[in-house]
Formats: sequence, structure tokens, C-alpha cells
Amino acid sequence: MSDNNLVSPNSAPHSDVEDIKRRSNYLRGSLEETLQDPITGSIPEDDNRLMKFHGSYMQDDRDLRNERQKQKLEPAYQFMLRVRAAGGVVTPEQWLMMDRVAQKYGNGTIRLTTRQSFQLHGVLKWNLKDTIREVNESLLSTLAACGDVNRNVMCNPNPYQSEIHGEVYEWARKISDHLDPRTRAYHEIWLDGEKVLDSRNNEEQEPIYGPVYLPRKFKIGVAVPPSNDVDVFSQDLGFIAVIEGGQLKGFNVTVGGGMGMTHGDPLTYPQVGKVIGFCTPEQTIEVAEKTVMIQRDYGDRAVRKHARFKYTIDDRGIDWFVNELSSRLGYKLEEARPFQFDHNGDRYGWVKGSNGKWHFTLFIQNGRIKDEPDYPLMTGLREIAGIHTGDFRLTANQNLVIANITSHKKKKVMELIQKFGLTDGANDSALRRNSMACVALPTCGLAMAESERYLPSLLDKIEPILEENGLREEDIVIRMTGCPNGCARPMLAEIAFIGKAPGKYNMYLGGGFSGNRLNKLYKENIGETEIVDSLRAIIAHYAKDRHEGEHFGDFVIRAGYVQEVLDGRQFHS
Repeated sequence: MSDNNLVSPNSAPHSDVEDIKRRSNYLRGSLEETLQDPITGSIPEDDNRLMKFHGSYMQDDRDLRNERQKQKLEPAYQFMLRVRAAGGVVTPEQWLMMDRVAQKYGNGTIRLTTRQSFQLHGVLKWNLKDTIREVNESLLSTLAACGDVNRNVMCNPNPYQSEIHGEVYEWARKISDHLDPRTRAYHEIWLDGEKVLDSRNNEEQEPIYGPVYLPRKFKIGVAVPPSNDVDVFSQDLGFIAVIEGGQLKGFNVTVGGGMGMTHGDPLTYPQVGKVIGFCTPEQTIEVAEKTVMIQRDYGDRAVRKHARFKYTIDDRGIDWFVNELSSRLGYKLEEARPFQFDHNGDRYGWVKGSNGKWHFTLFIQNGRIKDEPDYPLMTGLREIAGIHTGDFRLTANQNLVIANITSHKKKKVMELIQKFGLTDGANDSALRRNSMACVALPTCGLAMAESERYLPSLLDKIEPILEENGLREEDIVIRMTGCPNGCARPMLAEIAFIGKAPGKYNMYLGGGFSGNRLNKLYKENIGETEIVDSLRAIIAHYAKDRHEGEHFGDFVIRAGYVQEVLDGRQFHS
């Protein structure tokens, strides 16, 4: 990294993306003109870079590429639209809106993401403006769902301690609102807002981000022990709630996590966040703002693969960051307080909250909401939303909580759950209930292999091995992605598969059950036969020789299959 990068982003060498952002006039670019071009369903790459800040990626259906090429047609261009909901909480009316726009403008399905957001797939360029307008009319937004800004702030959807969840959720929402981009470009382009003729002659539009925003994306999560369902150590900035005497006292602060890497590039690696201290609830917004601004000022703007916050901290050291943060805050964080995580999964089925209301957590395989011939999930949830007076909570594991059901409504909700056969996963293996996969093919342009469409069938082959060894109800975290960008946080899983080529995966073992440790490469570039054979032997060994209460990830380290990885800089070694 150039020494110039120690000065500021304005004087540092910068990548072409930095040029695009700088020229964009606070994310406007030529998007408005591009969207009106009737000749093509695509948009130029410069505008596609800016589209991410507005919540969308241009994609094409890769299943159709070859056939369309033969017919001399342009690719089947479409857009993925991501809708933010801070902490994953939405009203029944907002759920019905998402259902409606998915049917009207998308491919008829909704995808629940691992960051508690919604994704719509298959939106055509001509329908983007109407889709975004309808989303905003329901008081949700796509702004900053992607791009070099703070993304959706995650929050534990805890249905148990209702008052604590409400308080923690409010801080997550306030952090999210505070870090929203201030540019009027979003309102001008999508919502027919009043245009600012030349914003360069007006006051600065982005007091936190500045005209070139952040070097890369930035992620924040808020966890409530004993559940680490938001995988707080994977976040650039994490807040771990400290509960004493049933009251929220504040948050331990973690910094420097991040999942993405590049195959074959040892200078890129996943990393787990480090706990640096404790702050009061009232200090969280300022801590978040100053942390984001430090990354704005010191993140690498020359090499995007090296631009995440984890590299900024690893290059300079955690002490440097703590001192810089203290200097900007004008005070030091308090010493971190004790906490304990037990798991990072969801708790399914019915739970009664401390506020006397009921919650039902559904198992949604890989987060895909759609109707199957034998499982009308989308229709069932539409019917429930029509009578529900509480809220819906998207979990960080791509599942869904029908939350805050009154005792009066519980019977009717139960009837609808039974009518449509909606499942809490009780009939599935614990391995399947602890599984996650990214979208990958056919829509993600980065995917090297299948993920969402393949993991269920791979689990079909692994489950009999668990049955044979008496481990069907043993919780084991398993995750799959089509590439190494880390969207389903595979590097924290006890068993993980990261796509390398069509039908080929790198297999990783040894992540921490509670999301506190990275896994390690076990076998490279293998197909299904070798995957299943490898797991057959390891699972049998685990069933025979594990200690009482020993998790699978801990066992494979103790048994010598892989080495323990507590720092990403040892991930490849």
C-alpha cells in the first residue's frame, strides 16, 4: 500500500471506481438518462457502479446466456433490487407490499438475505422506477442497500426478552438512520423529487461520507447474548449488548471483521472482529459515525480488494485505531464487560415473549419465499399478513419470525400455519435448520458454482450419514456460497463450501459454533463424491470420539483435521 494512503482519500492514488464516484455529482451520474434509453435493457458499467448505491445490481440470467447468444440477442438483462429494513423488522403492510411488487415487477419470489434485507430478482429496467416508488411509499427504502456506504444495520430479532429487543432495535434503527447518505439524488431519480441544479455550488451533501463516499462497503451488526445470530464478529463494526439486571447497560464494541476474499490471492482473507471496549447506549451513534469516518479517511482507495475496514486495522494495528477513535470522540471507551455467546442459529417454533405476546419462527430454506406445488409458502404468508397485527422479523439466518402475535390472534395464525403447512423445520435435520446458502447461479454475475439451488440436494446426501451415526438432531452449522465474497458468511461455519468452478468447491472445516472463529481449508476443488466421502468418514469419527457437549467445529480441530484459526492473517497459512 502506498504511503500516500496514510494521508487522505483525496490525495491518495485511487481506482477507477473512485473516479466514477467523484464525477457522479453525489451519485447522480447519467442514471436518469440511462434509464430512459429504450434501445437496451442494460445500463453502462459506470452507471451500474452508481446503481449499487441506490440499491440495485444489473444482472443477467446465466441459464439463458448461450441460447440468447445463438439467437444474436443481448443477454436477458434484469436487476436485483435490495430493500433495507433496519434490524429486519417490517409491518404486515410492508410485507404485503413486498409480495405485491415481487409478483408485479419481479420473478414472483422474495429472497430473505443474510443481512435481514429483502431481495427482488428479475426486475426489468423499465420497471425499476415504479418498483422503487412503491417500496418508498410503504416507508421502506433501497437507498444504501448496496454500494460504498454503511449497509443495512443488523439486529438480533430476539423473541424472548421483548423489552430488551425493542430497546436494542431502536438503537440499531437510529444508527442506520444516522448513517444514511444525505444526497438528494435518490429522491430526484426515483421519486420525482425537486432537482438540485448544481449541487457542487450548494452546501456539502454528505457530512459523514464526503463526495467520494467510503472506499468499500461497511457493515454493522448488533448482537444480544447469548445469541450471536447476527455473526457480530463478521461485521466491520459490531455492538454486543450488555444486559445486567434485566436492563440494557450499553454495548461492547468490536471492529475489523469481514468475510470476503479472492481465490488464489493470499493478501485477501476473512477476518473476525476484535473487542475494543464498552460504550453506553447514548454513545453508540457517535462511535459508529467516527468509526465510519476513520475508514473514510484511511481506507485504501487504490486497490479495492484491499479497501475493507479489516485491512485498514490490520495494516496499522488495533492500538492505532483505538487511539484515533478516542481522539475523534474526545474520550476513551470503557473497559469491555463480560459476555457469553452460546450459538448463532435461530430458535424455531412458538415462543412467548416477556411482553405476553407470541412469536412463531419459520424455517425458510435458503431464504427463498415462493410457492411450490406442495408448499404454498408465499400464499400462506400473504394470508397471515392480511390478519396479523404485530410485525415480521427477518433473521440473519434467512428465516422469518411472525412476531408480536396477540393471544386473540394466535388461534387464527395457527390455523393459517396449519392450513398452508408452514414449517418450523421440526421435521428437518438439525444440519438443514443450521444451513445457509447465497443466491449464486443463475443471477449472480460473480458465482463460480451453484449454491442456493444445490445445497438442499447435497444435504439430502449428508443427512443419511448423520442418521446412521445418531446425529440427526446434532446442531452443526453448514454454509455454501458460489464464490469467495462471503455473502452467507461461510468462513465462520463448522462446515463450508465455497464455489471454485461449476460443480467444484473448496471445503472448509472448523468454524466456531457461536461464530467466534474462522474455519480452515480442508480440501480444494472437489466435487460431490469426494465431499460426501470425506464427510462420511469425519462424521463417523465425530460420533465415535467426541467429548460430551463438543461441537463439530471444535472436534475437527482437536482431531487434527484442520488447525484453529482465530485471526484471518493465518487463514491461508
